[in-house]
Amino acid sequence: MATRIRLQRHGKKGKPFFHLVAADSRAKRDGKFIEKLGTYNPTANPAVINIDFDATLAWVQTGAEMSETARAILSYKGVLYKNHLLNGVKKGALTAEQVEERFNQWLADKEAKIEGKITGLVKGAEKAKADRMAAEVAANAAKAAEVQAKNTPEVEEVVAEEAPATEEVAAEEAPATEEVAAEEAPATEEVVAEEAPATEEVVAEEAPATEEVAAEEAPATEEVAAEEAPAAEEASEEAAAE
Repeated sequence: MATRIRLQRHGKKGKPFFHLVAADSRAKRDGKFIEKLGTYNPTANPAVINIDFDATLAWVQTGAEMSETARAILSYKGVLYKNHLLNGVKKGALTAEQVEERFNQWLADKEAKIEGKITGLVKGAEKAKADRMAAEVAANAAKAAEVQAKNTPEVEEVVAEEAPATEEVAAEEAPATEEVAAEEAPATEEVVAEEAPATEEVVAEEAPATEEVAAEEAPATEEVAAEEAPAAEEASEEAAAE
């Protein structure tokens, strides 16, 4: 009976989840298995792999066959590399201490690569988020500019509508002012015309009165002079007789 290390599919549709098992090569994919060696979740990034390292290494050393995906998983976890080092010990090329030293170094390098990938993914996610925020801000600014551009002509139209209205009001007020001025002007002229004849009449009335007074005073003066003249002649004759 040939033993084969392969995957059994589990999980929901669109969310696969696999079990790593050692099973009879003649069994169905999701049928009976001999031993469960671990799990594999390909939906995570990076993929999550949990295996029983010693049990898997034992199956590999006994000559178990592997599917392509199972081989890639075991290579990723270092099972195949550890098997290669142990084969070197069997051949006398390496010692057990050298095997452990080399394998530990390989594990450290692998962990560093995994951590670097995780850090890169985190930074990439943060950068993508920042880019989305910047794109959203730019889109909002463009939308605001577009709205402002649409509203600007409306303001100009409102100003244009208000300007004729103001001119109409001014035009209506101007004739009204002219009419008021025209009404006030004749009234002023009539008042002046009425006052002018009254003044002339007063002057005319006062002028004859002055002439009459002068006429009355003039004869009185002449009479006084006539009375004084004979008296003066008599006085001169008396002086001559003496």
